[in-house]
Amino acid sequence: MSPIPVFPRQQAALALAGSHTVLWFFTSVCGCCGALRPRYKRLVDNIFPEDPEDGLVKTNMEKLTFYALSAPEKLDRIGAYLSERLIRDVGRHRYGYVCIAMEALDQLLMACHCQSINLFVESFLKMVAKLLESEKPNLQILGTNSFVKFANIEEDTPSYHRSYDFFVSRFSEMCHSSHDDLEIKTKIRMSGIKGLQGVVRKTVNDELQANIWDPQHMDKIVPSLLFNLQHVEEAESRSPSPLQAPEKEKENPAELAERCLRELLGRAAFGNIKNAIKPVLIHLDNHSLWEPKVFAIRCFKIIMYSIQPQHSHLVIQQLLSHLDANSRSAATVRAGIVEVLSEAAVIAATGSVGPTVLEMFNTLLRQLRLSIDYALTGSYDGALSLGTKIIKEHEERMFQEAVIKTIGSFASTLPTYQRSEVILFIMSKVPLPSLHHAVDSGRAGENRNRLTQIMLLKSLLQVSTGFQCSNMMSALPSNFLDRLLSTALMEDAEIRLFVLEILISFIDRHGNRHKFSTISTLSDISVLKLKVDKCSRQDTVFMKKHSQQLYRHIYLSCKEETNIQKHYEALYGLLALISIELANEEVVVDLIRLVLAVQDVAQVNEENLPVYNRCALYALGAAYLNLISQLTTVPAFCQHIHEVIETRKKEAPYMLPEDVFVERPRLSQNLDGVVIEFLFRQSKISEVLGGSGYNSDRLCLPYIPQLTDEDRLSKRKSIGETISLQVEVESRNSPEKEERVPAEEITYETLKKAIVDSVAVEEQERERRRQVVEKFQKAPFEEIAAHCGARASLLQSRLNQIFEITIRPPPSPSGTITAAYGQPQNHSIPVYEMKFPDLCVY
Repeated sequence: MSPIPVFPRQQAALALAGSHTVLWFFTSVCGCCGALRPRYKRLVDNIFPEDPEDGLVKTNMEKLTFYALSAPEKLDRIGAYLSERLIRDVGRHRYGYVCIAMEALDQLLMACHCQSINLFVESFLKMVAKLLESEKPNLQILGTNSFVKFANIEEDTPSYHRSYDFFVSRFSEMCHSSHDDLEIKTKIRMSGIKGLQGVVRKTVNDELQANIWDPQHMDKIVPSLLFNLQHVEEAESRSPSPLQAPEKEKENPAELAERCLRELLGRAAFGNIKNAIKPVLIHLDNHSLWEPKVFAIRCFKIIMYSIQPQHSHLVIQQLLSHLDANSRSAATVRAGIVEVLSEAAVIAATGSVGPTVLEMFNTLLRQLRLSIDYALTGSYDGALSLGTKIIKEHEERMFQEAVIKTIGSFASTLPTYQRSEVILFIMSKVPLPSLHHAVDSGRAGENRNRLTQIMLLKSLLQVSTGFQCSNMMSALPSNFLDRLLSTALMEDAEIRLFVLEILISFIDRHGNRHKFSTISTLSDISVLKLKVDKCSRQDTVFMKKHSQQLYRHIYLSCKEETNIQKHYEALYGLLALISIELANEEVVVDLIRLVLAVQDVAQVNEENLPVYNRCALYALGAAYLNLISQLTTVPAFCQHIHEVIETRKKEAPYMLPEDVFVERPRLSQNLDGVVIEFLFRQSKISEVLGGSGYNSDRLCLPYIPQLTDEDRLSKRKSIGETISLQVEVESRNSPEKEERVPAEEITYETLKKAIVDSVAVEEQERERRRQVVEKFQKAPFEEIAAHCGARASLLQSRLNQIFEITIRPPPSPSGTITAAYGQPQNHSIPVYEMKFPDLCVY
């Protein structure tokens, strides 16, 4: 027989079938016989004991670790096999072996730092995620602890594809655990906080990882930490035994959350602050935590003390923006934000506030004005309608006080130069009835202007309190002082009081203000322990420039009918502080003349002041002259003042502060018959002070306030005052013939006489102005109108004369004609009647 033929394709198929049979055989044998399994699997299997309660077999674990270090390329297979066993044991509820597997993984992670660690980490994270997905709290805690150990490991090789999104979400969910068992709930929450802390540590400094500062992550991490901070009272409700107290305090979720939040914010860079702060603001909004404001203040104190100092202004900007965004929220919510802003701003001022200083004050002043509008209209939309939220006025008032307090507290931390800028900025916002500052008209507009003025002056008073500046020219520049003093001419008594208090705050540089809070006639002012310093050269220049302006406003303030006790106390304090801080011999003389003029106001009573105001002016003059006499230490001056005061004590106590500035003043119903013994005499004072070197000639002249352009800012400007200014200008410009006198020899006596004469001429001019003003104030309207009409016709005639002299008609081509009186006069001829030369015709 011939053999069966076999083709090449058939031979190849038979060979392939034989190889598969052999492979199946060896695979089956290796699966059944442990000696034929891979070494790494045998080493992994050997670490698990027969009884899981015996724990990890340490000797076999050492062998597995040595093998992993010797053959790092096997790490990924070891991790995959451990993960396979752990998943199988979790499914079979063999939790003892699960714990052993996680312990082995932890030890391998701590021992191995090779380049193949990334593949092993993937298996590790897969096992941790499996534990966190379990419903068993113990497995969740076990997985979290392993993850925290992994987070503390510094890897040598970077990872480009690792993601922690699941862990952020799962740990955040654990932070909000609501387990029925309080102890288990606490453990789960603490595990969640530790897990978030581990994620932050692992990713915050690794640029190759997913950016943990993205809003999608911060919106989960920050609210989870704040939630546990918010429930601090729940953890404190337990009362552990004294021996367990330290352990319990360590396990407090609130303290752990605070540490984690501080660590998170401490690692934040400049560009990440906004993403970290925004979830805090949203959390406080969603849980209505601005109204109690205790928790909100605590949160932002943690934030401000945790971030880097140069990033403080970013937090302030976030709060300001949030305040603007909530401008239509309830007043209690806005007040809470402002309180938090106050605390944060004070902390930020110790670091770097940056360009946010004026921005902060601008926002606060804008919110203050909005609050005034809300309080006046009663709604956020400016008009009441169906469904409009009604505003409570007392809540808006509370918010306004919170804003003013915040302005003052923040300004107190600023350096002097920034504080001066803030003062000028606030003053520029005060609405004044001048030509350059528009104000609202109408009854509602007047109320709005008044409330705005009061609130801004309150803010200015808060900023000026404690303001220390050695140079008054810098503290009270001209533009600021003019605007401030112009408000002293307003009718509102509350506004005038604020102006006086602001001036006192600026002038008081040695803390003497509180020593003049009450008006009295002390026989010995040494008990006040006043801090008196010599007037500097800068202060002397300031008084030469602005003294008459200050005196004038003090004098006009004393004449106000609506003054109460607080006004006179402020006036007394202002006079006393000027005498201590800014006085030289010239200032002392002028202040004495001013007070004597105030005494004349009370005596003559041209303003028809009430009895109380007149008695108060007498008492104010007595208290101040008693003070200034003891400051000048001139015995004769002190004796005269003391004699008058003693006479008043015996026969007219209603002219002394002890009887006037009390809760129930004791007044006299008849002040018209005041005898001269009750008054301080100007002639006597000038005599006694002239003998001590003071300018007696100036003392003899009565004080008359100067009329300035500031009267335009007063609502009480009269027609007479306006005309008097015009008459004054005309009188100055009127031509007068002067006779030339021969030159005389210039000596010391000549110069002295010239100075004295110039002062006398100035006083005469002031007296003349006063008479003109009085004439126009008291004269009938018809007489004033006739006078103005005569002046207007006189002015028109003068203008006509000027026009006739300066304006000439164009020359006429037709020649000139002779007018009356034989004088040639040019006449204008219309163009169509003019005769032009022939050369001009084309």
